[in-house]
Amino acid sequence: MAEDTSLLKYLSLNQITTEQWNLKEAAIGCAQAEVPWISIWRHKLEALGIAESKRIIKGTGLKVSSLCRGGMFPAATEEQRRKNLDDNKRAVEEAAELGTDVLVLVCGPAPDRNIDLSRQWVEEGIEQLVPFAESCGVRLGIEPLHPMYAADRSVIVTLGQANKIAQEYSPDQVGVVVDVFHVWWDPELYKQIARAKERILGFHVSDWNVPITDTFKARRMMGDGVIEIRRIRKAVEEAGYHGPIEVEIMNQELWDMPGEDVLKLMKNSFVKHV
Repeated sequence: MAEDTSLLKYLSLNQITTEQWNLKEAAIGCAQAEVPWISIWRHKLEALGIAESKRIIKGTGLKVSSLCRGGMFPAATEEQRRKNLDDNKRAVEEAAELGTDVLVLVCGPAPDRNIDLSRQWVEEGIEQLVPFAESCGVRLGIEPLHPMYAADRSVIVTLGQANKIAQEYSPDQVGVVVDVFHVWWDPELYKQIARAKERILGFHVSDWNVPITDTFKARRMMGDGVIEIRRIRKAVEEAGYHGPIEVEIMNQELWDMPGEDVLKLMKNSFVKHV
């Protein structure tokens, strides 16, 4: 594959890729490695606090591509669903404070076997959250997850499902996040990417290696698996997305490496395979 370094201006470190680093270490690491964007996870934000996190990000000159995550709407009781909504509102406020207009939604699993009802709760939760998010200038990005996560992370498992929900709203309110790890297998992928035109709020890259032995930490560096990453990237661009590209990889081997080495590997793989 031909290497294209011009895309590096879109490169974003999704913090989970360097889980061994706190937010300050990740921000400094990105600045030193000339990675211009960062996607922040809420547990990292909580560890340092919003004020200190903002100071660090401003000091390094980084741009925040998204906040991960909101969602987790389904719950067995109405009271818990209200609490989940309140937590989503806090996430919206945090995103606005950090200077990003994208809150990624991992929509949540069914608390029991009723997956259809849980999908209804997801739709209701988004409907209730939209006015507050809009008032804060934050867009909600529905990220469909691979079907193997339906039982423990999200009942929204295809881009088609995410599109159907998002299209109930304006693109300034709700869109979708395309993560290659979650959607590469879908026979309708390119049709659904085209359907999401002007509504894609984020693009995440990693790779799918064979065999998968740990479903949560299954991702690999770009080029180490079977995903047609560059083809998907071009389809996303044709659908109007020209924003940051997040490298999001949950992988124990990467977490055991020095963060500086991870960023070096990440940049090289990004140029070669994205």
